[in-house]
Amino acid sequence: MDLKLKGRIALVTGSTSGIGAAIAQTLLEEGATVLVNGRDESRTAEAAEKLKAYGDAHAAAGDVSTAEGAQQVVEAARRVGEVDILVNNAGVFTPKPFFEITDDDWETMFKVNVMSGVRMSRLLAPGMKDRGWGRVVFIASESALNIPVEMVHYGMTKTAQLSVARGLAKTLSGTGVTVNSVLPGPTWSEGVEQFVREMAESEGISEQQMKEEFVPRNRPGSLIERFAEPAEVASLVAYVCSERASATTGAALRVDGGIVDTIA
Repeated sequence: MDLKLKGRIALVTGSTSGIGAAIAQTLLEEGATVLVNGRDESRTAEAAEKLKAYGDAHAAAGDVSTAEGAQQVVEAARRVGEVDILVNNAGVFTPKPFFEITDDDWETMFKVNVMSGVRMSRLLAPGMKDRGWGRVVFIASESALNIPVEMVHYGMTKTAQLSVARGLAKTLSGTGVTVNSVLPGPTWSEGVEQFVREMAESEGISEQQMKEEFVPRNRPGSLIERFAEPAEVASLVAYVCSERASATTGAALRVDGGIVDTIA
């Protein structure tokens, strides 16, 4: 299926690795020009260079969890052109028992996971509205609905993203700009790999064994009974960013392996 992304310019925050890099690659393969973002300038440039194997990729370094960094990224993007597609993927997670989560932990998680998307949307969505076409996607998580007891502060930010996305979709009603959330389940990214490696070491088993056991043991509601691959998440995101998804807006779309046990 042709997603009709040729000629579109996309910015994917937090796209030097993991799900973000997979989204960037998939959009490039569909013909979009993609701005790759990360906090570190050299790492962002390196990631963009690698992604050039798949299409027209450019680096747009900056820390989108700060107002200054978000503005820096937008300025870099506009040197390439007007952004048609914004994927708010930048995020962090840190397992920590509730009573050990400090005020700084709560604030940092909120700044990175929520305020980055708020700022980037505020900077870029008005231009999409003026041009009569645009796509804004928030990469949330099934943890927005299934709050993980091992990182309540993370779950809180993912729930907040759903509220922001729904509210922004209503704000942009009838403009040709859609706003949606995508909710991945456990996905085999670099951060998750490190987390699983540490769990394996603490239990004295191999990383591969822990990888195979983690989802059935810790997320028993999963219907696929495994980690998803970043490319599987990216496929849904690419569709949501496309011309084909013009009637989908204000939605929370799950690519969670069936973990969320509801039919709506």
